[in-house]
Amino acid sequence: MPKGVPESVPDDGLTTRQRRNQPVLAVHTGPGKGKSTAAFGMALRAWNQGFDLAVFQFVKSAKWKVGEEAVFRELGRLHEETGAGAPVQWHKMGEGWSWSRKAGTETDHAAAALAGWREIARRLQAEEHRFYVLDEFTYPLKWGWVDVDEVVDTLQQRSGHQHVVVTGRDAPAALIEAADLVTEMTKVRHPMDAGRKGQRGIEW
Repeated sequence: MPKGVPESVPDDGLTTRQRRNQPVLAVHTGPGKGKSTAAFGMALRAWNQGFDLAVFQFVKSAKWKVGEEAVFRELGRLHEETGAGAPVQWHKMGEGWSWSRKAGTETDHAAAALAGWREIARRLQAEEHRFYVLDEFTYPLKWGWVDVDEVVDTLQQRSGHQHVVVTGRDAPAALIEAADLVTEMTKVRHPMDAGRKGQRGIEW
């Protein structure tokens, strides 16, 4: 794909503009660092283009302080005050809305994850957002908390022009097969290999 030019063009009856403007399903997977970071980078571009944006975090605790969350909440406030960019919503497990469950058991977490997915499916059906980040969503799929086939079918059948990015290790084969863009992060070296813990500005 030199200089961003496709190596071949399918005979699908679409114009270049129509083909370019198709919605994208992206998957960032693999054992290396940077899956969520890359997704949030895409989300920044979407916000700059004026795409209504929603982030859904499936594994991190509501108490987990994520640097990107603070930035995107500020961007949402900036939009409300000045009209720049686009609206931003950020939802995570245990914080208000439909994922609020009693903490503790795997059953609670599984039910919360399923409730979260069902809410996302509802929003996709209603075309509520233009850009979705389903952060660490591969884990509920891997653990069997959310049905992979249902997710793949819903994502493939989504209407309008809704981009979706899914992150997390061990993405199921069916999701990878359905995606338009798949990136596997491969670890070559990590500071933790030398016994160094995560630090400000790098991990959070």
